[in-house]
Amino acid sequence: MHLDIEVKKEFFKKFGNSDKDSGNAEAQIAMFTHKIEHLTKHLKSNKKDFFTQRSLVNMVGRRRKLLNYLTSKDIERYRAIVKTLGLRK
Repeated sequence: MHLDIEVKKEFFKKFGNSDKDSGNAEAQIAMFTHKIEHLTKHLKSNKKDFFTQRSLVNMVGRRRKLLNYLTSKDIERYRAIVKTLGLRK
């Protein structure tokens, strides 16, 4: 999935410190969440696309690692991003 530069800047501005702050954990988690939602929609209509399925599993794992990192460093930032993105029910 290809994201435009403007869409990325919007994510980085909303979840990072600036529109060029791509290294912020919250910004990366938001980008992974957006990509995961897109791939999930794709897989609902293309059930036998195993390459995309593998990519989705890898992306979920990377997001989980970032969430674990936030949990260990700053639990309040973790709670804020989970609430903002609606990851837990």
